Amino acid sequence: MGMSDGMLPEFDQEMAGARKTLERVPHGKFAWKPHEKSMTMGRLAQHLTELADWAVQTIEKDEIDIAPVGAPPYEPPKVESTKDLLAIFDKNAAAARAALQKASDAQWMRPWSLKAGGNNLFTMPKIAVYRAFVMNHLIHHRAQLGVYLRLNDVPVPSLYGPSADEGKM
Repeated sequence: MGMSDGMLPEFDQEMAGARKTLERVPHGKFAWKPHEKSMTMGRLAQHLTELADWAVQTIEKDEIDIAPVGAPPYEPPKVESTKDLLAIFDKNAAAARAALQKASDAQWMRPWSLKAGGNNLFTMPKIAVYRAFVMNHLIHHRAQLGVYLRLNDVPVPSLYGPSADEGKM
């Protein structure tokens, strides 16, 4: 069994949980945020859709420059509804799963770099980037979105066990 085979069950579980959480984002609350320094609910939800794509970028590329010199900055796609969020997420999660399935152990151990304006911010093996900057990052922001849902009286889904809103899995 290769590394990818061992990571697929976790990937499937976490993506299913992310999708369950995204399904509950109320369209009328995309502009809501709990604090002036916080992301809006819509932007936070959209960030979850982007994180699925980060898996592809980590596996298939050896570096990403988040502010490339002479190029326009990243612009997230326009999202106007929960349906849009789910469509983008489903597309990105499917592409990520396909990339994960075909990644070799040697590929996972290759270095990956995050750059900004051509300057190296860090370099780590792809497997470490995938775990920390894709999966842990997605789990962190999914939990944050769960708090946003709670603060708006939207039932929080069961993920690792029952939630206060769903007494059973």
